[in-house]
Parts: sequence; C-alpha cells; structure tokens
Amino acid sequence: MSIYKKLHEIQKSVRGFAKDKKGHGYDYVSGEKVLSTVRSKMDELGVILKQEIISIDNERIDYRTGIGTTYEKPKSEILSKVMMKFTWVDIDTGDKDENSFGANGQNDWDKGVGSAMTYGERYFILKYFHIPTDQDDIDNLDRSTPTDQDDKAKKPKSTTTLEEGKKLIESAGTVAALTEIYNENQHLHVNKEFTEALTSKKKKLNGK
Repeated sequence: MSIYKKLHEIQKSVRGFAKDKKGHGYDYVSGEKVLSTVRSKMDELGVILKQEIISIDNERIDYRTGIGTTYEKPKSEILSKVMMKFTWVDIDTGDKDENSFGANGQNDWDKGVGSAMTYGERYFILKYFHIPTDQDDIDNLDRSTPTDQDDKAKKPKSTTTLEEGKKLIESAGTVAALTEIYNENQHLHVNKEFTEALTSKKKKLNGK
C-alpha cells in the first residue's frame, strides 16, 4: 500500500470532532482528542508524522489588562511566529510526504514557541485530513439542547455604550482580547462605528 493510500485510510477513519475545550472566548478541539483518534490508525498502518521547525520570529507584545479597574496593570508576552515542516513517513517503504505549515503562539516569555507548535500540529492534522469541527458535527455525541437552567446561568446582557465599546477596542492588546470584547457586546454588532473600529484594530494587531 502506498503512503497516499495509507493517508487516505486515516482520512476515511475520522468523520469529525466535537469541540471539547474552551479558551479566550473560543470553543476548540483539543490536541489530545485529535492525536488520540488519529494516532491509533497511524500505528495500525505504520505511518509516523515528523515535525520540524524551519524558522522562529519572536516579537514582544506589551499591553494592559483590567483597563479602567483597580486591577489594571501592564503585561508583556511573546508572539512567536513559527514556520514548520510536517513530514508523513511510511515506515515500511520510507516514502515521505512533506508539507510546510505556519502557526503563531502568544504566551508568557518561555511558552510562545510551544503554543505555536501545539497549535500547528493540531490544525495541520485537522486541515490535512479535512476533518470538520463544527459544533453540530454528526459524530458529536455530546450535543445537547440548552435547558432553562442553562439560560439562567448565562451572563447578564452587556450595557456598554458605543463610546465605552470603542475605548475597550482601542485598549485591546491582543486579537484574543478583541474577540472577547466582540463576544461580550453583541448589542453593538449592528452599529457600524463599532464594527469598523473592531476591523481597524484587528488589522493593526495583525500588522497589516
């Protein structure tokens, strides 16, 4: 069996994943869930995945947390932009399939590269095998219908004004912080000034 037939067998064995983790306002599929599912088929077929770092670009990011509160303080993190090469190797024949992939990771001083590598590995596998991760995946056995109790546990609606929202956007130091502002102020989504301010700030944070 050729390496591509083996990779196709791996792809056929995975229908989709339910998102099982939360962080920075996002639901996502954990690396543990991805690897534990794909790894068993890799072992069965005799395929390994080699991860190599091609380049690392580190940038210091300074921002403030708790803006406008008694907990306001400066914070610094490292944004690591990592280019990697992922190589599928057939242990029976030595055949290889090489792929370039990039990922960013922002974390404390010594964790940015690790975050980028973990993120890169997880999403390389998901994208290579075209694995869906929608909340309503047909294979998501943990799907549930919201109950009255769930509704009661929801946070109260935000009463942030447009001007307050724009100030929050301007003070955001990361895309994750910007996303949190967006998610917590849904009542402002229909306001053009608010959405334009979000878009402009996001471009600045992404260096565009």
